[in-house]
Amino acid sequence: MPRNRRTVVVTGASGGVGRATARAFAARGDRVALLARGREGLTAAADEVERAGGEALVVTVDVSDAKAVEDAAQQVADEFGRIDVWVNNAFAGVFAPFTDITPDEYRRVTEVTYLGCVFGTRAALRHMLPRDRGTIVQVGSALAYRGIPLQSAYCGAKHAIQGFNESLRCELLHAGAGVRTTMVQLPAVNTPQFDWVLSRIPGRARPVAPVFQPEVAARAVVHAAGHARRREYWVGGSTVTTLLANAVAPGVLDRYLARTAFEAQRETGEQAEPGNLWSPADGPHGRDFGAHGRFDDEAVADSAEEWFSRNRGRLGAGAVLGGTVLGGTAAVLAARRRAGSRRGQRAADSG
Repeated sequence: MPRNRRTVVVTGASGGVGRATARAFAARGDRVALLARGREGLTAAADEVERAGGEALVVTVDVSDAKAVEDAAQQVADEFGRIDVWVNNAFAGVFAPFTDITPDEYRRVTEVTYLGCVFGTRAALRHMLPRDRGTIVQVGSALAYRGIPLQSAYCGAKHAIQGFNESLRCELLHAGAGVRTTMVQLPAVNTPQFDWVLSRIPGRARPVAPVFQPEVAARAVVHAAGHARRREYWVGGSTVTTLLANAVAPGVLDRYLARTAFEAQRETGEQAEPGNLWSPADGPHGRDFGAHGRFDDEAVADSAEEWFSRNRGRLGAGAVLGGTVLGGTAAVLAARRRAGSRRGQRAADSG
């Protein structure tokens, strides 16, 4: 086992980004606690973790239950001795215009996506602060900055996580704590959520293109866990473009999304069952959905922005070194030119 083997908790680990992230941590030999509601998905995820070289612990929990999350964290600490990394990834959503979402549905999305992150962070800090070390990774989205139509509940929850994480980060810095928190803002990802999400739009729900494979997100999360001094990571060119456009011309983006985002989030066909808002999608059906959705044919397996984000330090050092060499070379050439000029001047004077 690697000397830097860690104990990692991943919420929402039964499918999608959480599932891919658990595998990525396992590939480096980590012990991975898998938290989610769906037993079938968790069992399959645990098998993948073991095959990848990690050690798995399955904990069935609804992250909207604060006491259950505290108990889950204690179970992990009892089993593995400590918690080094906590990844808040679990979420829920509803695809529908705001006026078609019931108050109970809105509350449920908020409790799972936002309060699940808050409760997970609180549980992690309870174990990390006494040791004065540990990392909390919030899995965010470009939609944490830029709301889009048909996903108001999810966008609102991701915005809330963004504000919460910034407040917490300031508090930890003020206290001089050794615990770090960072956030990974993701693009559209090819996950099973588009088959199990509660939807009231015509046709089948789909992500706004371009779509990335969940392994792209997983690599970014694993890197962020080891480099949490960075406050935030952006993954995917679409994320970068969206966030920059929203910062420069949000009104223009409002009108663009009003024209295009409704059609961009649906395709022909009937929305598949089951929904997972109130119960796990794999529960009554005994089905493991895995990490990938139905968009493998179009999903991108690499992200230049994610690679650049992971390698920014080395690229920066290379740029500095290259600049130093070039600067030194230029200085030598300039000195030689000045010396040559002086020799020529002395020769002219003597003549």
